[in-house]
Amino acid sequence: MNWDQVELNPRIIAAVRRAKLKSVREVLCISDPDLQRLTGLSHSDVKQLLIVASTACRRHPPTPVILLHHRGESSLRLSVGCPVLDQLLRGGLPVGGVTELSGESGVGKTQLALQLCLSVQYPTEYGGLNSGAVYICTEDSFPVRRLQQLIQEQSTVRSDAPQDLISNLQFSDHVYIEHAADLDSLQVCLSQRVPLLLARGLVRLLVVDSVAALFRSEFQASDWLQRNKQLLTFCSALHHLSREFNTPVLCINQVTDVFSGSDDSLGPHSSNVSPALGLVWANQVMVRLMMRRLQGMIFHGDQSSAPRRLEVVFAPHLAQDGRDAGIWREGVQGVSS
Repeated sequence: MNWDQVELNPRIIAAVRRAKLKSVREVLCISDPDLQRLTGLSHSDVKQLLIVASTACRRHPPTPVILLHHRGESSLRLSVGCPVLDQLLRGGLPVGGVTELSGESGVGKTQLALQLCLSVQYPTEYGGLNSGAVYICTEDSFPVRRLQQLIQEQSTVRSDAPQDLISNLQFSDHVYIEHAADLDSLQVCLSQRVPLLLARGLVRLLVVDSVAALFRSEFQASDWLQRNKQLLTFCSALHHLSREFNTPVLCINQVTDVFSGSDDSLGPHSSNVSPALGLVWANQVMVRLMMRRLQGMIFHGDQSSAPRRLEVVFAPHLAQDGRDAGIWREGVQGVSS
């Protein structure tokens, strides 16, 4: 497909032609920084170019070009907004693939997800992706007050970023909230509204909180076959969005008790709980993280918190390790040894 077949600003098309990029599909095989260097276009022009190119290729699917989309960004990470936890994750969440964060109720999973919704809005040089987030709630209402508190604390917790940058970021305007009360509404959200936000470049992070709630409530134990089919359909939608838009997907998961003496490899050996939804779900996850509460109390200025531990259960690029953390006004922050 050539440039005469797409609707794009003539100035951008001229810059692309000067760079000797003859087809739309060539653009999708080049990373953002390389496109800026080759064409001399601004970051916003490059983003517009990639959205138009991606849309054009979806209308005329060839070979698996979308799998090559942003190939040069394979090492890009989304920071969690904490140097200690970023060190554990080698920079943060990978931009491609599904990451699961599981743990018991009240351990801090949602708070870490809210942090990521703010972190994604920073430029890439500060660990973000220069875009917004879409947050799908399946059980509890969205914690608006806690998000506002985290926004107010950004100037304190993000000392690595210029204060004028933080002041100019309208954080709350770029977190899109969706509520899914059942699997049908969740599927509509993933197939219609979320792709629209991604295609327009408004978001670059998808959060589902939580993945287990609907599958646990809508199926009985005897319906395991139908449940697994629905679960695989849901996973397919997540992987499609992550690949097509090179977007990190974070799924918060509940846990189930592990009976004493059972040989369960789905969670860390040090825990007596395991992530919900079993092996069918586990096989669809690229990175599995788990948070658990520890005994005792830790202090930070005038604040106190029960210690938590974020652990890597499995990931192709990470060692099985963990870091201790506390939950403060400014969010989930790792505790240095």
